[in-house]
Amino acid sequence: MISNEELVQAAIEATKNSYVPYSNFNVGAAILTKNGQVFTGCNIENASYTPSNCAERTAIFKAVSEGQKEFIKIAIVGGPNGNLENYCPPCGVCRQVIAEFAEEGFQVILGNDKCEYQVYDFFQEVLPLAFTKNKLK
Repeated sequence: MISNEELVQAAIEATKNSYVPYSNFNVGAAILTKNGQVFTGCNIENASYTPSNCAERTAIFKAVSEGQKEFIKIAIVGGPNGNLENYCPPCGVCRQVIAEFAEEGFQVILGNDKCEYQVYDFFQEVLPLAFTKNKLK
């Protein structure tokens, strides 16, 4: 299985494809599927802002579009002007999208450009009172 360091490095690489002419805030994400595949994503902005898409959602949507819907963990890096020295947690919309596909034990790894990282349990620490598909049953 891919290590946390390798997943963070994949997220760092993904920032290089960010399209951020308005915010100049590059974000990259790399999500690991249960079958060992890694899907990466970057943030993509739009002049009207609303159609913009975050890196986390790009990675998840790429995976889902390829038939993968079971995930273990996601690494996220980001910062202004490509400066990735601080941790960059997912926004609220991305947290909700992650909640749609995450299961108990899913990990969020926040990394930086030195490949240092912190690991968080998604449902315990990142979105403890998540509204999930289980609530609709």
